[in-house]
Amino acid sequence: MSQEELKVPTMAEMLAQGQTPEVLFWVGCSGSFDDRAKRITKAFVRLLNRANVPFAVLGTEEGCTGDPAKRAGNEFLFQMQAMMNIQVLDGYEVKKIVTACPHCFNTIKNEYPGLGGKYEVVHHTEFLKSLLDDGRLSIQGGQFKGKKITFHDPCYLGRANDIYEAPRDLIQKLDAELVEMKRSRRNGLCCGAGGAQMFKEPEPGSKDVNVERTEEALETQPEIIAAGCPFCNTMLTDGVKAKNREADVAVMDVAELIANAQDL
Repeated sequence: MSQEELKVPTMAEMLAQGQTPEVLFWVGCSGSFDDRAKRITKAFVRLLNRANVPFAVLGTEEGCTGDPAKRAGNEFLFQMQAMMNIQVLDGYEVKKIVTACPHCFNTIKNEYPGLGGKYEVVHHTEFLKSLLDDGRLSIQGGQFKGKKITFHDPCYLGRANDIYEAPRDLIQKLDAELVEMKRSRRNGLCCGAGGAQMFKEPEPGSKDVNVERTEEALETQPEIIAAGCPFCNTMLTDGVKAKNREADVAVMDVAELIANAQDL
């Protein structure tokens, strides 16, 4: 499917046509600007289009949720960014938000209510699972049948919000062999990008966190390391490169796995 065929209406366009989307897709900074993460955004949009989900994005009206600012200790900047977003969301009377970024997910779901922004927020793996459960989307394992896939739990999806099953259910629906790392679920290890570390070099030490985590993933001898977060994707991809394994181990988002299984 070419880029031209992707249907991505903005809230402003939908409002002008007198339509209300079922869900607002919050793209986030990574999904908008990072070249690797843009592929996750496109894969998710293709799945939404395939399932005929009426959705919209904010487009240029979307600002950073403020997660990096807050985690780095700049509460003032966070509140400024959050209030601007809440104003836009409330202006469009947004009720339900889906995002492929656990940082955006956690911030809008858990931090925005304190500033007056109350919405139903779901992670894209939960949303895709609901589309499958409701029969709006179907997947055949196809190319992933029997492949060894290990799933890395994003901190803000797993430990912060107790969402462990949705991404795993999706991987198992691909008829893949899901293999768990020794540290997973509640005992999962951070990819090394949390707490705004994504935007700075690591502290001095004997080993980078992302290399440690990638080593744990490689111990399962996977063909694919699956992630559900653009930051984790970056860190694990860097880790795989550091281990010179990019030729035989792929790092992919769960949405990409499903879109690829659908040949989208």
